[in-house]
Amino acid sequence: MHRFFFFIYVVVTSIVWILALPFLWILSKIKSKHKESLPARFWLKNNKPFSPDGIWIHLCSLGEAKSIAPLIKQIPKDLLRLSATTKTGFDEISKYTEQSRYLPFEPLLLRWIKPQKMLIVMEAELWYLLFAVARKKGAKTLLVNARISEKSYDKYLRFKWLYRRIFEQIDAVYAQTDEDAQRLITLGASNVEVMGNIKFASITKSTKKLPKPDGIFVCAASTHDKEESLILDAFRTLKSKKPEAKICIAPRHPERFDKVERIMESLAKIQGWSYHRWSQKADFESDLILYDTIGGLVNIYAISDVVVLGGAFEPIGGHNAAEAAQFGCKIISGKNYFNQKEIFGGIEGIYAVENHELKETLSYPNLLSKTSLVSSCNLKPISKRIKDVLRDQ
Repeated sequence: MHRFFFFIYVVVTSIVWILALPFLWILSKIKSKHKESLPARFWLKNNKPFSPDGIWIHLCSLGEAKSIAPLIKQIPKDLLRLSATTKTGFDEISKYTEQSRYLPFEPLLLRWIKPQKMLIVMEAELWYLLFAVARKKGAKTLLVNARISEKSYDKYLRFKWLYRRIFEQIDAVYAQTDEDAQRLITLGASNVEVMGNIKFASITKSTKKLPKPDGIFVCAASTHDKEESLILDAFRTLKSKKPEAKICIAPRHPERFDKVERIMESLAKIQGWSYHRWSQKADFESDLILYDTIGGLVNIYAISDVVVLGGAFEPIGGHNAAEAAQFGCKIISGKNYFNQKEIFGGIEGIYAVENHELKETLSYPNLLSKTSLVSSCNLKPISKRIKDVLRDQ
């Protein structure tokens, strides 16, 4: 039955791949963020296989790429293999090793994957052929920091028959919470342990001490479409009460920098405020600053009075608040943080507000409580498995 399923899965995904190629080619030409990733993933352009016999960690995006630092420290550099599915994730992992790749689409993995000692997959990257082919070629397979959000659980259940097959190819699963563990077991996972969230074990530290501007300083971090306008409207009320207040906005996706700049420039012109982009002048002299740089945001958290965390004022799922909370920042989030419940649950003092409440909440920053970290992560079981593999080489 397993061989039959494997054959059918390869046939179906191969047909999907062939049919999608023209659309993917067009998308790679019109979307700058896909110019490199789609050719690498779907027709293996500049994407040669890893060298064999390494320890391979696969992840999706930038946040996960940053979170794996504690695992990377335990793997000799000559054995380290890293892959990602997004450009921001790939750019981050490329800092660690030349053995960094985009993960090819599933049927291409049949010939692309070389024998590895171990495959560690982060969070919810549940690709059947990734696990099945890697395991068939000798790799121990782990799913680490695994999560199934309450919001997406029903969708997973509809494809329980598929996830059962995927989990048959995974040797051990390390879940973020007891709730995640139970959902994963229901979907067919075995050998499940609760580890906590790895993002609490790998909080990025500040690398540079920046001068704190006078007055209330607000950092709007990892913002998405519509959120900048909402936050700036609330900031306008704050500034009417605190004229020395300043705000730095860091959009989540680099391709939105120019659009956010137009919004900020328009408001600055109407209000008679000053504005500049961080890449053009790395200081906080203006009323409005657009942080148009990848990385280094933690240094701005370190001097912020208030962090307005994006990704939750729209139904996106929220973003990691731990980096800001380590400095005791006052943090305001929206209510849609469903992908970050474990992180938020490990931090005391976050204000999660409805969109219409943001203006009033931000207007009185001195009344807000500071945040503190109260959770941790246990990496010992994963570390032991890595050591066992290294010992056996």
